[in-house]
Amino acid sequence: MTEAVDVLIIGAGASGAAVAWSLADTRMRILCLEQGDWVKPTDYPSNGRDWEARQLGDFHISPNIRARPTDYPINDDGSPIKVVNFNGVGGGTILYAGHFPRLHPSDFRVRSLDGVAEDWPVDYDRLAPFFALNDRMMGISGLAGDPAYPPKEAVMPPIPLGKTATRMGRGMNRLGWHWWPADTAMATREYEGRAPCINLGHCIGGCAQGAKASTDITYWPQALRNRVMLRTRARAREITVDAQGMANGAVYYDADGVEHFQPAEIVIMACNGVGTPRILLNSRSAQFPDGLANRSGLVGRNLMFHPYALIRGYFDEPLDGFHGPGISIWSQEFYETDRSRGFVRGYTFQFNRGQAPVMAGVTGMANGLVPWGADHHRAFREHFGNSASMMGICEDLPEEHNTVTLDPVLTDGHGIPAPRISYTLSENSRRMLDHAMARGTEAMRAAGAHKIVTEAPLAMAGWHLLGTARMGTDPSRSVVNEWGRSHDVKNLFIVDGSIFVTSGGVNPTSTIQALALYIADQIKQRLANLFD
Repeated sequence: MTEAVDVLIIGAGASGAAVAWSLADTRMRILCLEQGDWVKPTDYPSNGRDWEARQLGDFHISPNIRARPTDYPINDDGSPIKVVNFNGVGGGTILYAGHFPRLHPSDFRVRSLDGVAEDWPVDYDRLAPFFALNDRMMGISGLAGDPAYPPKEAVMPPIPLGKTATRMGRGMNRLGWHWWPADTAMATREYEGRAPCINLGHCIGGCAQGAKASTDITYWPQALRNRVMLRTRARAREITVDAQGMANGAVYYDADGVEHFQPAEIVIMACNGVGTPRILLNSRSAQFPDGLANRSGLVGRNLMFHPYALIRGYFDEPLDGFHGPGISIWSQEFYETDRSRGFVRGYTFQFNRGQAPVMAGVTGMANGLVPWGADHHRAFREHFGNSASMMGICEDLPEEHNTVTLDPVLTDGHGIPAPRISYTLSENSRRMLDHAMARGTEAMRAAGAHKIVTEAPLAMAGWHLLGTARMGTDPSRSVVNEWGRSHDVKNLFIVDGSIFVTSGGVNPTSTIQALALYIADQIKQRLANLFD
């Protein structure tokens, strides 16, 4: 029989790494199971000339297209927004863009402020020290003083604006709209053994240089030095319970497909807002016939993405092209509720550099600016290197009919039911997307773009998987309590994006990790009576 551990963590991504590192100082016996594997920096696409082709193949952001043995299929036919992720040590931080905003203070009080959704049981001030700790651990670059946020320190200087952000910033100035150098998980100087960014522009395909802060090179090396154990190619099937209804371990498959049982005193789920409900719903027992920790019926419900609006502008002069981190500035001009706009809550604008050659050609042909045929090369030269884009990241309000369930037919390579996504875009989100496209078009024109194309919602943009096991003080209206412990199972914790009550209008990684560190801190403070 496998030796029992004190703490079993499922998932080695953004939240699993943070909680493992934090709990390591308790000297408990901690094991993390990760269904993926380590990714060698030499294996990243940026090491070869075919890097764009590989980002459309074995390093695609969609697990359904990437289809590695370490991935699991996702039936997202019932959603206009498709799930994207990465399975491996580091999780989604391997392929993310490294944009690193925090939720705003208002995001934790949307019911009180705007009469929609629910208030969080924690607030910005409670998480502020964990935001700051995480910024130091990940190595975040930015500029202090952003008026859109309470005061916060910058760990490293911000990414240089470059031609693209300078031009876009001037356009925003003409309109009198807020913008600020973005917080990013890119090192701008040597930091904790990481070299600074050298503007390769390959961030989404994985950073071979290590300038981008993925948790395989930030949290995990320290956690492993502190005796945390990490077992890769270990795909969890279900969490088991004892006769008293307490979690007592997990059943998983190793790389050879051999089934194992790993006993544990505490189980922590860190598999994202799709992977966590998938495992919980598959963990049926006599005590939990509808899935583990699901007496509220909310496991898998209230799925939130961030619908994206794209605004791309073409200019008469060369900008930065695709070189450099994609996102160097942001705008929170339309973040807080203004009901005169026709919707509640709001969105962030991210400003992005241009596209690499293959994607510039494909995009140009798709939007009609680069024809196929005799005029192709002339049009490509006219548009390549001269573009910039804006993304409106729109807050998605929780709705119970947006769900993650178990597919009755589709399974992964080990026979575990695949997740099935059912999601519809709300009218509030649709109006917000339209507003973002209209305002983004204004900003592009103010910056001097002579051709502008828009699209919303972006289909292949389901990066942010939130809300499917949300936190709260009422067991009938939430899955975990205000410090991440399951209402139903006193030794089961969740630390990933599934515990979000609302989504905010920013990328969630910073907040996911701050919550994981906060929950770990609560566990440490309560060790004497953790299961009371």
